[in-house]
Amino acid sequence: MFAAVDLGSNSFRLHIGRHEGDVIRVVKSARDPIRLAAGLDAQGNLSKAAIASAITCLARFREILNAYPIDTVRVVATNTIRIAKNASELLPAAEAAIGCPIEVISGEEEGRLIYMGVSNSLAIPGERRLVMDIGGGSTEVILGRGHEIIKVESFGVGTVNHSNTFFPNGKITETGFDAAILSARSLFEDAAPPYQPQHWRNAYGSSGTMRAISDAISKNGFGDGSITLKSLTTLKQYCLQVGQISQLDLVGIKPERVAMVVGGLAIVIALLEEFNITTLHPIEAGLRMGVMWDLYLRSTKRDRREQSVHNVVTMFHVDLSRANRVAEMARSLYAQLKPATDTHVRHIYWSAMMHEVGMVVSHTGYHKHGSYMVENADMAGFTTREQRVMSKLILSQKGNLKKISDGFADLDFAKAVLALRLSVTFMHSRVELDYADFSLKMKNKIELEIKQDWVKLHPTVAFWLQKEIEFWREVGVEFVVRANL
Repeated sequence: MFAAVDLGSNSFRLHIGRHEGDVIRVVKSARDPIRLAAGLDAQGNLSKAAIASAITCLARFREILNAYPIDTVRVVATNTIRIAKNASELLPAAEAAIGCPIEVISGEEEGRLIYMGVSNSLAIPGERRLVMDIGGGSTEVILGRGHEIIKVESFGVGTVNHSNTFFPNGKITETGFDAAILSARSLFEDAAPPYQPQHWRNAYGSSGTMRAISDAISKNGFGDGSITLKSLTTLKQYCLQVGQISQLDLVGIKPERVAMVVGGLAIVIALLEEFNITTLHPIEAGLRMGVMWDLYLRSTKRDRREQSVHNVVTMFHVDLSRANRVAEMARSLYAQLKPATDTHVRHIYWSAMMHEVGMVVSHTGYHKHGSYMVENADMAGFTTREQRVMSKLILSQKGNLKKISDGFADLDFAKAVLALRLSVTFMHSRVELDYADFSLKMKNKIELEIKQDWVKLHPTVAFWLQKEIEFWREVGVEFVVRANL
């Protein structure tokens, strides 16, 4: 059983599902329309009230999660927490409230997960499709074929900020509506060519916004529920006629969601006009379903992150023989260090595979360039936090340790750094490791025991180990090397 928690800009949502045959069946869902994006001030900081509301909601979600025998929970945060300058104030308390790590995902990764949810729900092999999702703070556009994602982009326009900007105090005017549509079109126009109708057969709207607009159209006599420019224009005219968001009487739409519908309506019109879409089909699938499918795939050893690492090393022409050698040594050394958890087991392996990506920029400072590249790359399946950890590991592979010493409070991370550094050293010295020749420990200090004969066989290693002792001493860690018979 899997659980997905989506910390969206408009609502926090929870799905609990079970994989059955070819589908994931939702057994429990919950939603809290906290409108987090509305809690951002002019400086981009979340208000204390918004933070408190988020924490209260997550504590309730934790009670729901605790009532089910869940194998894996994944909590993802989207646009508002991505851009909030004081997100660091929210995240620790939020994680404590829900009892799980919170992954801040990129807009592109959000789009990929949305597409996974849609493609697995549709289960139409080989269909060329366009998927669009309008959230409270961002809009994702994804082009795909079957389960394959061809192109994905995220735009910083959503229902909350659009409503607040163009319909201040809830007032709906023709000037404001036209400006809202034009503003959205200006964001989409440069990206539009690859998403034109000749590249897909059907277009789908996956968000709650799309479904709400479809309901507003069908249940209020503006059309049959299909999202077309004709039905959208009819709904727009009704909104202009009423003139005030608080006075809109839309059957099937809860009062707290009406503002979302109006802001989203302008964005949907812009999407259909800019991408030349005739009909957009609303679908009951998206980010949360995609998260659960991703969890299921990971449980069956089909992890998208493996492919992402492969793509990176291929793109930057990494020497695979060197990368594989370092990765295998690092994995073995890390296991010998006996980490308390398996949190960094994959991080160290992936970091080792990518440790020389910076060579494409410079052979001297490659570890610095590689660190930046991995932290900022668009890597499917990875969270911002995971890429930051790998970036630090890649930066740590050589030179002084002061640059990453703030991470040494986590002993497992320090062990990962040690394993990677030694593996890089051994690879450069062309050492063929026989793990019977030495033992490695790290608790209050680092202890490396090696056979005297081994030192004689690899004379340059002694030089590098002396340098390593000095580097660790600079950050207050004793490194003891003993040569035995």
